[in-house]
Amino acid sequence: MLSSEIAELAGVTVRTVRHYHQVGLLPEPPRSSTGYRHYDISHLVQLLRIKRLTALGVPLSELSTVLDVPSAAESLLEELDLQAAAEIDRLNARRARIAALRRSGSPPDLAPELAAWRSTPDISLPEDMSRLEHEQLVLLGHLLGDRGHEVFTEGFAALNTRMIAPLTARFSALDADTPDAEVDSLIHEMVSTLRPVQARFADLPPLDDQVAALMDELTARRLLPVQRRVLREIQEQLEALEEG
Repeated sequence: MLSSEIAELAGVTVRTVRHYHQVGLLPEPPRSSTGYRHYDISHLVQLLRIKRLTALGVPLSELSTVLDVPSAAESLLEELDLQAAAEIDRLNARRARIAALRRSGSPPDLAPELAAWRSTPDISLPEDMSRLEHEQLVLLGHLLGDRGHEVFTEGFAALNTRMIAPLTARFSALDADTPDAEVDSLIHEMVSTLRPVQARFADLPPLDDQVAALMDELTARRLLPVQRRVLREIQEQLEALEEG
């Protein structure tokens, strides 16, 4: 048999046959006077054994041991079974996340619990504000971890969304021409709205300097100076109230 013929019989590629030669799993027959390798039935049987073991997940590094000492397969099969079980659990968890995303209609790059923090449909945000909100959730979702997701979900569930919706719309409308009175009024109303639920976020892990810097960089790229000022003053007032 030529390499193409043995590969076809075994259901593998010629490249795979050559690779098994290179790693020492399949003996390499000498070339004939015409320059071709000719394989016999023993090569085919060995190739079929290799294919069967690799299909079970036996790594190439372990194949020679299992091929030469079949009794060595028992402990290896136990390990492969544990790995397969872990892979099944991982895939089931992935399917559950996909199902949750499909049920909620959430963007696939956000976990459903994170997507729930987005502005409600009745708020018409400009495209740049919508993008900022989405990017903030992506970043926070990664930096806070699963426990952070839970705490934020509980905290936002306690917010009065009917009050937050118009405040968010007002925040998105801020620009350099916004009167100081409107800016101050918005800060006051946001603090009043957030203050009652501030304790809900006490269990969140503190944001280290790197995380804070990343969030600042994101808002600096997306927000106007007046909007950054509003966020800064809201944070300072909430911190002062908490300390007091």
